[in-house]
Order: sequence, then C-alpha cells, then structure tokens
Amino acid sequence: MLYLNALNRINGIGPQKIKILMNHFGQGELIWNGSFADILASGIAEKLAQTIARERALINPQEEWTKLEKENIRVISIDNPLFPNLLKEIPSAPYLLYTKGEYDFNSAPLVAIVGSRKFTQYGKQVAISLARDLAKAGVTVVSGMALGIDTFAHQGALESQGKTIAVLGSSLEDTYIGPRTNYNLSRHIINNGALISEYPLGTQATPQTFPARNRLMAGLTTGTIVIEAAMQSGTLITANMALDFNRDVFAVPGNIFTPTSQGTNSLIKNGAKIVTNINDILEELALENFSQEKKIKELIPDTKEEEIVLNILSYEPVHIDRIIKLSKINTSIVSSTLVILEMKGFIKNMGGQNYVKC
Repeated sequence: MLYLNALNRINGIGPQKIKILMNHFGQGELIWNGSFADILASGIAEKLAQTIARERALINPQEEWTKLEKENIRVISIDNPLFPNLLKEIPSAPYLLYTKGEYDFNSAPLVAIVGSRKFTQYGKQVAISLARDLAKAGVTVVSGMALGIDTFAHQGALESQGKTIAVLGSSLEDTYIGPRTNYNLSRHIINNGALISEYPLGTQATPQTFPARNRLMAGLTTGTIVIEAAMQSGTLITANMALDFNRDVFAVPGNIFTPTSQGTNSLIKNGAKIVTNINDILEELALENFSQEKKIKELIPDTKEEEIVLNILSYEPVHIDRIIKLSKINTSIVSSTLVILEMKGFIKNMGGQNYVKC
C-alpha cells in the first residue's frame, strides 16, 4: 500500500493505470522500482512512463505514508475485503480508497441522498426527515457534504444516532475538507461513519473533481434519492450515473413552479421511483426485513427497569413525574434509567423532562 499510495501521487496515474501496472508487476514495490523498459512493457504509454520515471524520483513513499498516518487516514485497495462490495462492481471503480473514520462499508445497506445547494424549506425538511428515518431503519446515509440538501441529509442521520458517509471531491487532510462551514459536521461524521475520497494527499476540490465524487456516491449505494435539483445540475449527474450502474433512482416530487423541482419532477416522468415516505424506499430495495430485524434488536432492554420505562413511554411526550408514578420505581433509578435509554438512542428528552420513544 505504501508504494501504491506513492504512485497515486503521480500526475496521470489513475485507477485504470494502476490496474494495468499491477496486472503486470503484481506488487506496488516492483512497480516503484521497475525500470523504464519494464513500465513500457506493462502497456503504459511512453509519455506516462516518462512521467512515472521522472516524478517518482521526487516522491518519498515512506514520507507520504507517514503523512497519512498523522492525519488518521486509512487506505483500502480494491482487493481488500474491507473495500465496499458495491463499489467494486462499477467499471470505473477506484483502485485505492482513502477513508477517515472507523466504518465497515459492508455492514449495512448504503443509500445516497443528494440535492441542490439552493434548497427550499420543503427540501430541507424532506432531507432531514428521510435521512433520519433511513438511519433509524439501519441504513447508512451517503452524501457529498455540500451545502444544502447534502448537509441536511448528514444532519438527519446523525440526529437519529445513525451512520453516515460523506464522499469528498478533495483529499481528506483537515486543511482540504470543505466547505469550511461544514468542518464541525465532518468531525461528527468521522465519529459516526466515515469521510471517503479517491484522491491522494494534496488534492483540492475543483469543478473537475466533483463528477468523480458523484461517481463514487452512485457506485457505493444501492439507491440514490434526489431531493430538489435543477434541470442542469451535478445532482442529476449523480442520478444518471446511478442508472448507468443499474442502481435504483428515487425522486421526491416538488412544486412545479420551483426551479429546483424541475429536475426531480423530470426524473419521475422518466421513470424514477417517486418517494413520499421511507416505506417507498425500503420496499423497493427489499429492506423491510432488515429494518425490522434491527428495530427488534435495538429495542431489547438490558434491565427490568429499562423494560418498565420503555413500556410506559410512547411517541407522545410523557413527563418524568408520570413515569415515576406509573413505574413505581425510585426517583433516582428512573432518572438514571432515562439517561441510559437516551444514550442508547431508545428515547429522546423533548425538554421540560418530557420523554418520547425514538
């Protein structure tokens, strides 16, 4: 991995070129130390072979690897079992994936939520609600951490203490994570999922890097949900890529007079699956059983006191005094039980010591 990461720093080297080189050499170290003639023999064009020979003299593989370690960035190659299974299937799969955060990419279904930076209140409400409900159902929400709908998708997943992944169009050093207004959000995502990128250290986000970022989002996920998109937008690029990868595309209908609804309404007219609630997504992706199994597993209380309190609570707020009265449990034990249940994500404090089930 040390030498493959170093190769990825060379201009003109991408996933397809690394694949060609690996098919010929078998190991990253052999590529790095290979002669100009050996590199040409792999099938690499002469101009790129010259670039490799010239630029590798300027790169110290161990120093580059140390930089990754200092930034807590992990590198996963396509032949690693930890590499996302769905992403392996696309023709343009990255050979290396950079990740920040401890997350098992093959542990749960992944669904993308994408949309316009120029959002409406309706779009914001839908993004948060759908992301929150998907996360509660055990689905990992994937988005691009852009301003607008992407941001609200990540926030909705985090609100329900669910998992979320942000795919970036830059490398993953703290100084390159953007937009900067979402830096704090990125910290929460790292702790509850991951940031991912195919770009090596030192790569800034540019208009040219975002289509590749969109390709990763579409390739990672079983389905893509579009919430608000203009007719000419990067969001529709993601949706079209998802279709190219034989993945499901969903769209939330919007106001016919709103520019950011024109793209989503057009997707629906052209066959995208209409979304009005989470069940539209779970049923289409055959995730109802997964959701039910997770819900049953998560709501199993660990103590008798937790069981009693959970049976008292509902989706309407219940004050702590009523919980104490109905449970006939000591006040201090009720208080500690409520704290534990809230930490587990079973319940939520609505303020004023009123609690509801999540």
